Amino acid sequence: YKLGFYLANPLAILTLWEGGMSFHGGLLGVIAAILGFALRNKVDPFMLSDLVAIVTPIGLFFGRLANFINGELWGRTTDVAWAMIFPHGGPLPRHPSQLYQAFFEGVVLFAVVFAVWRWTDGRRRPGLLTGTFCAGYGVARIVGEVFREPDVGVNLILGLSRGTFYSIFLVAAGLLLIAWKSPALRPKA
Repeated sequence: YKLGFYLANPLAILTLWEGGMSFHGGLLGVIAAILGFALRNKVDPFMLSDLVAIVTPIGLFFGRLANFINGELWGRTTDVAWAMIFPHGGPLPRHPSQLYQAFFEGVVLFAVVFAVWRWTDGRRRPGLLTGTFCAGYGVARIVGEVFREPDVGVNLILGLSRGTFYSIFLVAAGLLLIAWKSPALRPKA
């Protein structure tokens, strides 16, 4: 589908049964839900997003394991010793990129966000955990995309997979949020 199609058929955006939703699209929905809930209940949206950010890697971990079990979103062909042949991935061995992503987007990202929460004053700086999550997820996703086979029929953007392209903006947004919420990084007044 092209942008023109969605402009002419805006309700087609809701047809999730025709392809599912990527993380980046889901993130936009979560941001809208957090903002709506925060405004309606008069709470700081960054306090709420920090709570979401600290637990999201757990869901990402299990989601990537489900991708592996379902034999979907497999990696590029390779000759590494742990390469696997996926039922719908053709006859050549491939990287189990879902497991790489489960580790980096799940285990490592959780450890980083938890460390910022536990061993810094991050819990008293609403938005710092959110920024850490965004930057960390973006980096983990970019690394994972190196090993992942691009989706069939999905065009590259500037030679990059969509996951890599969108994650660049996520890293930038996360770093800006970290800089904004970290007093050591703010310019002196």
